[in-house]
Amino acid sequence: MGSITPCLWFDGQAEEAAQLYTSVVRNSRIVDVSRAGQGPDDPALTVSFDLDGQPFVALNGGPEFSFTEAVSFQIACADQAEVDHYWSALTEGGEESRCGWLKDRFGLSWQIVPTVLPGLIGGEDAAGARRALEAMLGMRKLDIAALEAAYRGD
Repeated sequence: MGSITPCLWFDGQAEEAAQLYTSVVRNSRIVDVSRAGQGPDDPALTVSFDLDGQPFVALNGGPEFSFTEAVSFQIACADQAEVDHYWSALTEGGEESRCGWLKDRFGLSWQIVPTVLPGLIGGEDAAGARRALEAMLGMRKLDIAALEAAYRGD
């Protein structure tokens, strides 16, 4: 099987979105921009970019379709600093949701998830896991220290 590349449909914002995403996610770059004309100021038709090694295409397809929460991208974060970085950058002009979910300013949904979360909400201590899950359900941006405290029963 060949590789799979997500294609994101935008209404004239493909290049702006690719610039944002590649500036926020480490080890990322814009690979190619195909324009409607020959000049550098002509609008982009497609933008090929990589986010930490994962290829994407952004397509300026028009207003017919928009993003929904049915598709989201999950970013695994090693610590609170990473959670804060991605949350801050991607909610700017967007909107916060619950349980680590957000929409960026283009309407694309993201999940900003600490790597410790599965071990907390699915941990061996059933009561601790339940407390951590309840704590998560009350959060917008996930707070690792608060989730760990809930798991411990602090």
